[in-house]
Amino acid sequence: MQKFMIGCGALLMSMLALAGPVNINTADAETLSRELTGIGLSKAEAIVAYREQNGAFEVPEELLKVKGIGPRVLAANREDIKVRD
Repeated sequence: MQKFMIGCGALLMSMLALAGPVNINTADAETLSRELTGIGLSKAEAIVAYREQNGAFEVPEELLKVKGIGPRVLAANREDIKVRD
């Protein structure tokens, strides 16, 4: 069991290492859903739609204006959200 848990931990760490910062102003919905924790395709599509209607996000906190995005999701992704290249 211990080897299993170590293996799962290593797999999780490698998956997290693959995720990198994503620019929420340029990424498509599929990229957003793949790279951000707690963001499925539906929420990612809402982010893209909001961006298309309201313009670029100036700061990551503006994601809170998107329906379905709350403080927990923002906090979980803060290190991986970029608004500029």
